[in-house]
Amino acid sequence: MNTDQLCGLLAEPSRLRTYSAVVLGATTPDQVAGTTGLPNATVGKALQKLIKAGIITASPALAADESVFKEAVRGQQTERTPLDPDPERDAVLKAFIRDGRLTHFPTYPEKLRVVLEYLATTFEPDRDYPETEVNTLLNQWHPDHAALRRELVDARLLVRTNSIYRRA
Repeated sequence: MNTDQLCGLLAEPSRLRTYSAVVLGATTPDQVAGTTGLPNATVGKALQKLIKAGIITASPALAADESVFKEAVRGQQTERTPLDPDPERDAVLKAFIRDGRLTHFPTYPEKLRVVLEYLATTFEPDRDYPETEVNTLLNQWHPDHAALRRELVDARLLVRTNSIYRRA
């Protein structure tokens, strides 16, 4: 079951309340009705749907499968493409880069270096970049392009001469 199906199944308040009651320990339809305040007929219909979907079992007593949420989310996850072939460097990059954006600056110098080296690949070697173009490219990574530019220059990954930048 995927996340859309699971959300659709539990979007109906009577099914959500019924499922919740079983998770909280109700083991019979009468207990579910008593816990939720729903009429027996409504509980019966909700239980039929939930049992058919496989998130509640009925014998010997009602029981909820709480693992369906993790399974649904895991089933939706796509395989992540590593940002670096080296697993240690990739782990650092994964911690600071999400959806092609730098989420925050690393505080440890060795981690900052890994991130800066990765960001430096934005620039082609042997090509001059005016400062406005550098700012535009770095803005794609993080809104504080000035800090990124400074860090790249300080790390000697970009060289600046008369407001013209070049990848070192």
